[in-house]
Amino acid sequence: MSYIEFRDVRKTYKTGDVEVNALNGADFYIEKGELCVILGQSGAGKTTLLNIMGGMDKLTKGNVFLDGREISSLSDKDLALYRRNDIGFVFQFYNLIPNLTAVENVEMASQLVKDPMEPEKILAEVGLSDRMKNFPAQLSGGEQQRVAIARAIAKNPKLLLCDEPTGALDYQTGKAILRLLQKLCIGKGMTVVIITHNSALTAMADRVIRLKSGKVESNVVNENPVPVDAIEW
Repeated sequence: MSYIEFRDVRKTYKTGDVEVNALNGADFYIEKGELCVILGQSGAGKTTLLNIMGGMDKLTKGNVFLDGREISSLSDKDLALYRRNDIGFVFQFYNLIPNLTAVENVEMASQLVKDPMEPEKILAEVGLSDRMKNFPAQLSGGEQQRVAIARAIAKNPKLLLCDEPTGALDYQTGKAILRLLQKLCIGKGMTVVIITHNSALTAMADRVIRLKSGKVESNVVNENPVPVDAIEW
């Protein structure tokens, strides 16, 4: 069994008498330690897929597995524990707590789990050793996103999920964030999933999954991922 598996996953949303099939039989797998880019246009089902993978939403039909455990059969209580212990989330908008410093934002996440990483060490690794005592309003967008990544990885998660992590950043800052994510994957062996509509990012990935209309069009291993600095868009 692969580290992550989606088997015939369907998700239907109902609004009155209208049904929308956000996922329509999605099948794919991801191996442990891979950096996977999930690519698709708006409405392709990327965010729905990520929310199901992260335990934030439930599927309508099908099966989802992480590390041999069927996530799709968990109760609400067990899903909450799954989100807390196994998943790190990085969103397009940073969702930092404004009245906490950078290190306090990271400490808050590390206190949720049994085997966290040291907040100060993680912030140093993402290049913020001299900004730990600053509040979010005192940080640039790229620095806030690095705090958000540090907060996510401080939990030492099995899986790091990134929803358009560079969408609110300028070109150079976005590259710095992608460079950091690639470094985490290679250096720490962390499984990282990035959803995006930017096809240029596929060059940095170990695996590229393309979504269209709620279905997986392709699931391709990239034999020669390139460093982020070699990517242009």
